[in-house]
Amino acid sequence: MNNELDIEFSEAFEKISRLKEAVAPDIMLKFYAYYKQAYYGSTFSFNNELDVRNAFKANAWMQLKDMSSQEAKKEYIKLAKIVLNNKINKK
Repeated sequence: MNNELDIEFSEAFEKISRLKEAVAPDIMLKFYAYYKQAYYGSTFSFNNELDVRNAFKANAWMQLKDMSSQEAKKEYIKLAKIVLNNKINKK
């Protein structure tokens, strides 16, 4: 990971991971899906636990099946900036 997009993606991931405040579940699903698509593409893998939470996660990821890794990283970064800016403005 040494290009500018990868660095920005890693920084966005770290900032979101360190958030103390809760993020809405639908936004967290988007983060999950973009992350999985960025690193695993459309090679879907899931554990055998068929619960509601995992079903939502699987659905969110599968909706991105045609998105490239680079596009998923860009969308993750864009969403992270929105969430982080909202958290700063609410303080």
